[in-house]
Amino acid sequence: MNSIIPLLEKAQLATRSVKALEDTRKQELLRTLGRRLLTSTDEIIRENKKDLDRMADTDSKKDRLLLNAARIQSLADSLEDIARLPDPANQVLSEKTLENGLLVRKQSVPLGVVGVIYESRPNVTVDVAALCIRSGNACVLRGGTDAFDTNMILVSLIRDTLKEFGVAEDAVVLLPADRALITEMLTAVKYIDIIIPRGSQQLIDHVREHSRVPVIETGAGVCHTYVESSADLDKAVRIVTNAKVSRPSVCNALDTVIVDKAVAEKFLTQLSPSLSAYNVEVFADELAYPILQAAGYPQLQHAQPEDFGREFLDFKCSVKVVNNAEEALDHILEFSSRHSEAIISQNETISGRFLREVDAAAVYVNASTRFTDGGVFGLGAEIGISTQKLHARGPFALEKLVTEKWVVYGDGQVR
Repeated sequence: MNSIIPLLEKAQLATRSVKALEDTRKQELLRTLGRRLLTSTDEIIRENKKDLDRMADTDSKKDRLLLNAARIQSLADSLEDIARLPDPANQVLSEKTLENGLLVRKQSVPLGVVGVIYESRPNVTVDVAALCIRSGNACVLRGGTDAFDTNMILVSLIRDTLKEFGVAEDAVVLLPADRALITEMLTAVKYIDIIIPRGSQQLIDHVREHSRVPVIETGAGVCHTYVESSADLDKAVRIVTNAKVSRPSVCNALDTVIVDKAVAEKFLTQLSPSLSAYNVEVFADELAYPILQAAGYPQLQHAQPEDFGREFLDFKCSVKVVNNAEEALDHILEFSSRHSEAIISQNETISGRFLREVDAAAVYVNASTRFTDGGVFGLGAEIGISTQKLHARGPFALEKLVTEKWVVYGDGQVR
C-alpha cells in the first residue's frame, strides 16, 4: 500500500455511524463481541501461534503477545465491564441562561478518530476498539509486525460485530504494519484527531518528535519501590517480589529497589531467597552488592550507571542503597518516568512527604506498583497509563476519550 489516506478517510466518515448508535445498542454490541471472542477462541489461538512461532523464546515481549483461553476470557470479561460503564459522551457538564435569553450548555462529545500505535500486545486491539465504540469514537490501529496475524483475526471479529449492528465497519481500521507508513499517520491532521503511542520509550519518543497530530503519551514505566527504615520488612519483601515477578514485562512492574542503609543488610538478606526463586538478575550498587554476595545471591551483577532509569521488562532489577528519604526522593526525581512509585514505611510523616513530593501518575504507600491499571481502579479497560499532565494522567480509559462542545439555544437573538 502506497498511502493510508483512503483508510483514514473511511474511518473519519464512520464516526457519524458510531455517534448515532444509542447507548443501549453500544452496550449490547460490546457484549456480543465478547461472546464472539469466546466462540472463536480456537481460531484466535491458532492465529496467535503464528505470531508466537516467529518470536524467539528469549524475547521478553513474548508473554505480552501470548493469547490463551484464560486471556481471551479476560478480554470478554473486560468488554462486559466496559459495557456497564456510563457513556462519557453527550453528558451535560454545565448549563446557564444568559440575560439575553440564550441557553448556553457545555457537554461532552467524542474525540472523533483516535489513532493508536502499539507493539506486541494484541489485547490492546480489543481494549482500544471497545473503549472507542463505547465513547462514540472511531479508531485507527497500527499494531506491530510481531502481532500481525493476531490483530488481523481480532479486528475481523470486531468488524463483523459492527456490521451485525448496522455500524460502519470502518469505525475500527487496522493499518498495515509497514513502518514506512507511520509518518503519514503522524501527519494526517485532517483525518486523525489524536494519536496515542503505547509501547517502548523509543516508540513514544519517535511519535512525540514527529507527530503533527496532538499526542497523549502512555509512557514507559521506570518504577521504584523505596523501603524506608521504618518499613515492616516482611511486607516489604512481599511487595517488592510481587512488583517485580508477577508480570515483569508490563509497564507497572518494578525496576529499581531503593532501600535505606539502616535496614539494607537485613532487608536485602530477607529479599534474596524470594527474588532468587524466580531467577531475578540483580544489578546492585556498591553498598548492596556485598550484602547480596554474602547472602549467596546467585544472579548478581555490579550495577552500571545505565541500570538506573532503565525499564527492564524482564526478570531483572537494580538496587540502590540510600542514607535517608531525601536521597531516595532525589534518586526518584532523577530517574523516574513518572509512571508508578511506591514507599514501604510505617512513618506517616515520611510517607506523606513521599506522596506530596513524588511526581508520578500513581503513588503508593505499602502496596505494589502492579495495581496501576484501569481495570483495577474501576475504570474498565485502559488504552494505557498516561505519564503526562494534560487531559489525562494515570490509567487512560473511557472517561478521557471525550472532549467538550458548547451548545447554544436561542430565539432570534443577535449581537
